[in-house]
Amino acid sequence: MTSAPGDANSRSVVARVRGPLLGQASACEPILRSLPEWFGIESAIVEYAHAVDRLPTFVAEVDGEPAAFLTLRPTSEFAAEIHVMAVRRHAQRRGLGRALLSAAEAHLRGQGTEFLQVKTLAESDPDPNYAATRAFYAAMGFRPLEEIRQIWGDENPCQIMVKTVPPSD
Repeated sequence: MTSAPGDANSRSVVARVRGPLLGQASACEPILRSLPEWFGIESAIVEYAHAVDRLPTFVAEVDGEPAAFLTLRPTSEFAAEIHVMAVRRHAQRRGLGRALLSAAEAHLRGQGTEFLQVKTLAESDPDPNYAATRAFYAAMGFRPLEEIRQIWGDENPCQIMVKTVPPSD
């Protein structure tokens, strides 16, 4: 079991993080559907579910039930992307995202990956849910690299955030 400590204002939960796994759509799609503020486009949910089946995915379970997941997508010999990450609302701010990211980085480190990126809604869009998402990634060491409107369109400006994957000590 991996303890997933929360922040000072919330209770910690004990989570079991498993992964990397393939074929996890049935466990992860319900998490996506439970978060329409972030995942409200049906075609995107379907695409993410397909990706979770074929890409390395880490699943955090609380009391034996999937509560969060993170899926990686290799982008080059030296880099990978968090393709999708979601945490059930009742489990947010309890350390699950941090535990998933730690497991994913350990996996990437073992593969010689040097850089990790994530795409999220840019700061130029005032959505408070995505402000919290960007704050989480910033707290995890990600830094804004570039805002690109050509990926998701002018109505959904994309913020690319990056970090280095620290080598093993």
